[in-house]
Amino acid sequence: MDQRPRLADVATRAGVSTASVSLVLRGEPGPSAETRERVLAAATELGYRADRTASLLARRRRHLLGVMLDVRNPFHAELVEELHAAADKAGYEVVLSTLTRDRDEDRAIETLLDFRCEALILLGPDASEETLDRLAAQVPCVVVGRTVGTAQVDVVRPSDDVGVDAALLHLIGLGHERIAFVDGGNGAVAAIRRRGYRRAMRRAGLVPQIVSGDHTEEGGVRAGRRLLAGRDAGRDAGRDAGRDAGHETRREAGHDLPTAVMASNDRLAIGVMDSLIRAGVDVPGRVSLVGYDDSILARLGHIDLTSVNQDAPAQARNAVMAAVSRLDDGRTARYEAVLVPHLVVRGSTAPPFSS
Repeated sequence: MDQRPRLADVATRAGVSTASVSLVLRGEPGPSAETRERVLAAATELGYRADRTASLLARRRRHLLGVMLDVRNPFHAELVEELHAAADKAGYEVVLSTLTRDRDEDRAIETLLDFRCEALILLGPDASEETLDRLAAQVPCVVVGRTVGTAQVDVVRPSDDVGVDAALLHLIGLGHERIAFVDGGNGAVAAIRRRGYRRAMRRAGLVPQIVSGDHTEEGGVRAGRRLLAGRDAGRDAGRDAGRDAGHETRREAGHDLPTAVMASNDRLAIGVMDSLIRAGVDVPGRVSLVGYDDSILARLGHIDLTSVNQDAPAQARNAVMAAVSRLDDGRTARYEAVLVPHLVVRGSTAPPFSS
């Protein structure tokens, strides 16, 4: 049974009506200074907290922004913190619905719709164009972190080509030529970064070397083991990569490791780093390593990972602005913000070793 104090309990303790208590707690004019003092004192003594859900339901609008995120992704956690701050400034609350090992995008989105959120902000969704279009017909949607073709959703994303280019130019500038890429799997974000890597390598006259992965630390560990064993370093991952696989270097057991590795995100990079260090391979002395996201993990002193920063605060501000401008201002035209990422250089990259 719910034993939390109610509005009526505060009214009884203060000796006033529930209407007066409601006015005081909402900061509305009407009650005298003496009444306000009694009500606030009674609320404090009883430990009363307003029922936020009931308050929202009492309004004609709910002012709720639903956010779908992957609970395992540290960059999503940073985005959510920034989204909360931006939403609060705009007078909105945030409802979170998470992706987990056993909870997919459809279920996470359905939860947000059940909460009657006025708009949805989807972090890195893998949903198809058709699915996004159907969803946008129900409620305003903002997709964060990936490109979208014709679906009528608003988009806030980094220019991943620029981010990948910055990472590779850094490694090439250090003197690296054998630069492998640990792929993030079949998702939309992974595909964009994989294509960016392939284009940048060929533009530089270098041969792409792609190792399969899945945007998790475990995927990075497995990729690191493949690199150490000389297996699978030339096989593309993803449907769009098959036509290029024959042109990419296939490394045999016993061959040298690449001198540098770029990973599709920080979690993969950290998994690769773990495999290399456990095998006695120095990072960056023997292999330089670059991640993508510049997450809180990359900034840890014992990780010190060079990584591409996507400007989480700017992504969050633009996402909330896109949602609120549809809800409050009636905007109907599609909005897309493409932000320029930048490379943050730390201790995981250095010039190639001298054999």
